[in-house]
This record gives sequence, C-alpha cells and structure tokens, in this order.
Amino acid sequence: MSDHELDHIVSKSRDAKRGGFGVLSTGEKLAAALVLNRADWLADMNYTMAEAIERVGMDWLARIPEAARMLEFEAEQDAEG
Repeated sequence: MSDHELDHIVSKSRDAKRGGFGVLSTGEKLAAALVLNRADWLADMNYTMAEAIERVGMDWLARIPEAARMLEFEAEQDAEG
C-alpha cells in the first residue's frame, strides 16, 4: 500500500533539492527544509524550527524522518554510480 503523503513530501523535497524551491507552497517548502536538514532555508523564510514543525502539522511531521532516509539512500545510490 502506498503512502501518498510520504510520496508527496519526498517528491517536493526532491524538487527543492534540485532548485525547484520557488514553485512549492509554504508548507511544502518547510517540509522540504526539514527533510533536507536546511536550517538556512527556514531562517530565510523567517521560520524557527518550532514554527516550521507546527506549520507542517503532525501528519507530515511523522513522515519527515522516513522521507529524509529515502532521499539519503537515493543520494548514496547516485554516488555509487
């Protein structure tokens, strides 16, 4: 069974990582910043970590660690070749 919310977060985080940050909603930008561990993006958006967590909500927040692991795995696979 597919988790559409997780798929959405991963997709938007990939977009942000590749430079597509501007086309995302505020919630998607905040989720991507959390997934990609980009505190500088949060600061640029004038959000604290706590504010970002509150804004993305518990449903997305619960999926952020898995999304981060998925993107890290993809990066490792890309590096291996």
